[in-house]
Amino acid sequence: MSAGTSDIPAPEQEPAELARFREQWKAEVRERQAATSGAQAQPVPSANTAAERAISPARSDASAKPATITNTFSTSRGPATHVVAGAPTVITHTSHGQSHLSPNLAHAVEVYRKAVFHEQHSQLDDALRLYRQAFRLDANVDRAYFIEEQRTQERSAAQPATHKKASSIVSVDGVTRDVQKLGVHQDNKNKSFVARRMRRRDYLPLISSPDEVLLQILRILDYTTIERFAAVSRKARVLSLDSAIWRDFVQLAYRPPQIADDESITNIVELYSSDYRRAYIEHPRLRLDGVYIAVCHYMRMGASENAWVNVSHLITYHRYLRFFPNGQVLSLLANEEWQPQTVIPMLKPNLRMKGFYIGDWSLSGSTVYITNLVEKHLSHAHATTESQPNKYIFQMTLALRSRPLGRWNKLDFIGYDSVNVEDGEAIPLPLKNERSFWFSKVKSWAGY
Repeated sequence: MSAGTSDIPAPEQEPAELARFREQWKAEVRERQAATSGAQAQPVPSANTAAERAISPARSDASAKPATITNTFSTSRGPATHVVAGAPTVITHTSHGQSHLSPNLAHAVEVYRKAVFHEQHSQLDDALRLYRQAFRLDANVDRAYFIEEQRTQERSAAQPATHKKASSIVSVDGVTRDVQKLGVHQDNKNKSFVARRMRRRDYLPLISSPDEVLLQILRILDYTTIERFAAVSRKARVLSLDSAIWRDFVQLAYRPPQIADDESITNIVELYSSDYRRAYIEHPRLRLDGVYIAVCHYMRMGASENAWVNVSHLITYHRYLRFFPNGQVLSLLANEEWQPQTVIPMLKPNLRMKGFYIGDWSLSGSTVYITNLVEKHLSHAHATTESQPNKYIFQMTLALRSRPLGRWNKLDFIGYDSVNVEDGEAIPLPLKNERSFWFSKVKSWAGY
């Protein structure tokens, strides 16, 4: 607010009172300036009384106005007083740049300054905590901080004391031109950034390549790779949903013995709203590109020379099932001496070892039927007698499960029978120690 002009508005119905108030205020300012220039050693007259007299008439007419901050600057080296209506008085020495604040208020201003710093650096939790601490110390800390920051900016903008202080005139036109230049520079920068992105997008193979070419590439990949490719972008996901890709997978996977001889693929796909991808994921099928392994355990009591000591042995063995597209299945029962990394490469129809069986399999819904499991004996190079036929064959009934959806990676035992070859009597075998089969993929094995 200027020394000779009042910013406090007066009602339109009292122009005479407003004129008297203005003249009274000018007279007080002249007296104060004359007293200051006459004797520098004398202290500056208190501005609180003048400010109260200046604000008192306005409070009766404009009670809804916010608090007014009045800055009175001294032309001498005396202290400059800042009067804040409703806030504590802050006195700053312009010659030394020191603030005369109460210790409590000074601490509150310092905490408030730290809060502003944290807020500017997006550390909102710390800023909120410090703001609360500052206002608990003093309710008017924000006004005091504003006055301190204003005095700091004035001191930084002032020239050294040895030189005469000259008033700086800011050209509005110059500021306008600078802002316009900044805006043009920012606009050009944004345009160049967009242009670079457009040029980069033009060179991306996925965006620039025709959809027909990408579809031909996807049709030679496996379904796992296609699903990973679909996670790249929206366009990749749309391309991966093409029915031609998943029609090939369905036609390769769902053929006997995966389905019945009299069942058609068209009927299967219609169950899933003619969505080939959904049919391939949700319709049960046995995995042929790996092996199903069951890890089983049981406890066996051991012998001990001490009657007070009981010895127990934990026995571990593995069951393996490998399915082939022609309906053949390989079953192997191996003890813990044969680890999976050793057995899996050997699991072929020409394998001959104890516990190895070859049979047939079929799938009906989500139930797997394994029949005619015949043990293949060890081959003897110098055997003179023919091998005796097997008196018993085995059969399994398993439930196909998927964890998660689309994996079809689990087989649960439903039944395990021993069948007498002569009379065909089936005797159920106990399943106390048997566990579920879990699928393990083998990269070198074909899936169809």
